Amino acid sequence: MIPAAFEYHRPADMAGVIALLEEHGDDARVMAGGHSLIPMMKLRMAEIPHLIDLQDVAGLKGIAVAEGRVTLGAMVTQHELIQHQGLANTAPILREAALVIADPQVRYMGTVGGNVANGDPGNDMPGLMQCLDAEFTLVGPDGQRTVAARDFYEAAYMTEREDEEVLTAISFAAPSGGYAYEKQKRKIGDYATAAAAVILQKDGGTCAAASIAMTNLSDVPVWSDAAGEALTGTSVDAAAVSAAVQAVLDDIDPVEDNRGPVAFKRHVAGIILTRAIQRAWGRA
Repeated sequence: MIPAAFEYHRPADMAGVIALLEEHGDDARVMAGGHSLIPMMKLRMAEIPHLIDLQDVAGLKGIAVAEGRVTLGAMVTQHELIQHQGLANTAPILREAALVIADPQVRYMGTVGGNVANGDPGNDMPGLMQCLDAEFTLVGPDGQRTVAARDFYEAAYMTEREDEEVLTAISFAAPSGGYAYEKQKRKIGDYATAAAAVILQKDGGTCAAASIAMTNLSDVPVWSDAAGEALTGTSVDAAAVSAAVQAVLDDIDPVEDNRGPVAFKRHVAGIILTRAIQRAWGRA
């Protein structure tokens, strides 16, 4: 389909973006890579009278790895995440997740900021950022503020971001220990039926800390504190893994759709999480 008529804006700085958002209010929407918003506009699921393209806004495209912290500009693409050697050394789970997002054509344009900002429960980066305990920087008319990824998502397509705010950066402490991002999908380019992000820290033969998040199994990404607690202090044996899986199954709330009924999704979630835990533990 063809989207409804809209006016296209391409400001050169954040002040211009904020001014347009203040002027047009609910009639305006910012666009990063466009791979979520444009399809919704074409299907007439979203009508945006004023589309604000962020491509020319300075300061949104950098990747910084310094003093044990990673900072990503919102306009960094998935392809750039994959290619950046500093990220591959410091936070390899980012590259692992980016490689299973859609296909190369999408990854060349799709941005990390767009992936996390619009609140789509099927996107991969929101759950991963919760696993990493990331922070999102938001800029609006009242200045800049920071929101934890674990507090950002309220419901499907509803977040802590105000209408006149723009997500400009993502930052997190460089993770340590074993990691895995495991995803099951029907075909290349599809959303996950279920995906799991796992980071495990090992002390001798014991799990010292664990962070677990799941994707597309509720109307928001699910960071499961209970699942992490089930693994912490254990040797990550079969009983501990089973307890972690059960904790996640208690936390998620999948719905039936064209990826399968609820029982199937819960079954897949258990398998995907088990694989991710085992792979992360093997790397710890």
